[in-house]
Amino acid sequence: MSAPRIEIDLAAVEHNTRVLVDRLATRDVRVTGVTKATLGSPAVAAAMIRGGVAGLGDSRVENLARLDVPVPRTLIRSPMISQAAQVVRTASASLNTGPTVIAALDDAATQAGLRHDVILMVELGDLREGIAVDDVAAAVQVVLGSRSLRLLGLGANLACQNGVVPDDTNMAVLHRIVEATEARHHLTLDVVSAGNSATLDWALTTTRLGRTNELRLGESILLGTEPLRRTPVAGLSTDAFTLVGEVIEVAEKPARPWGNRAQAAYGEPPVCIGRGTRRQAIVALGRQDVDLDGLIPPAGVTVLGMSSDHLVLDLGDHQVGVGDELRFGLGYGALVRAMTSPFVTRADGAGIPALGPGVTTTRPPAGSLLA
Repeated sequence: MSAPRIEIDLAAVEHNTRVLVDRLATRDVRVTGVTKATLGSPAVAAAMIRGGVAGLGDSRVENLARLDVPVPRTLIRSPMISQAAQVVRTASASLNTGPTVIAALDDAATQAGLRHDVILMVELGDLREGIAVDDVAAAVQVVLGSRSLRLLGLGANLACQNGVVPDDTNMAVLHRIVEATEARHHLTLDVVSAGNSATLDWALTTTRLGRTNELRLGESILLGTEPLRRTPVAGLSTDAFTLVGEVIEVAEKPARPWGNRAQAAYGEPPVCIGRGTRRQAIVALGRQDVDLDGLIPPAGVTVLGMSSDHLVLDLGDHQVGVGDELRFGLGYGALVRAMTSPFVTRADGAGIPALGPGVTTTRPPAGSLLA
């Protein structure tokens, strides 16, 4: 098999989905599975559906278009006006934050003879997407006055931009707006989407769940972790995705460089620790393939640095040779980059290529250093 490649344990994705769906069901909260970190992988989407998600969400309409699935598809980023026609044909619903885009969606849906659902996002303090609290009523009126749009619900997003933690205080603001909207317009909103995987702990522990009935979960399903502190979620698999890279050089090299030093390829060079020599390896992986932050090397192996296409490692006591493959765990940012890189082999199951030649879905024994 070619390298670098992503290996996906689809059974682990399905397991994580089922555990989270079942836990949240006890609180009458349903799950929209988010596929954006996997480039809209149909195989991953299918695993989420087998695990019980009520729908799928992605921030790219191109990814949603690849998902021929029997559940609703939601665009979880405010649509680009230039893609309005594609959005209403592809997604059953979209998250929205402004009247200009809403008007474009209404025009596109009317021309296509379609009904499109809108979830209005409310700004609760993280300062990414969201309508100011005082402006929500006007945005609601715009949707209700449209020809071909339906107000499906209200939502919020926290922790992505400034790390604002979902809690009873900010969630209560969302719930008050929901109730005020329903009372003013004599309707019942189907969806109150309280956030992403960062909202999971709050949703499972709060005594003030309020009107929340949906979460949009990506990282917790895919990696088994919660984003606030990047800690594992009890009962979930944390190794559903593995990045495999091939070793292209192994040599004993000095621990410290020599000569006058300036900036390295990506800014300041790493701080050099230790003396003498070390057994150093280069893996054919670089920043074009994966984020260094979030790349988890095998136990006993230390990352020394990374440029565009070279990953330099201290092998420690491991006996590794040229041509061997090393297996790396992935954090969320590293997963997104690896799944997006055209140089990383991946597929959507059954040997069907995504953008690269194909992904394997088999795994060697747990704890194996070599692939």
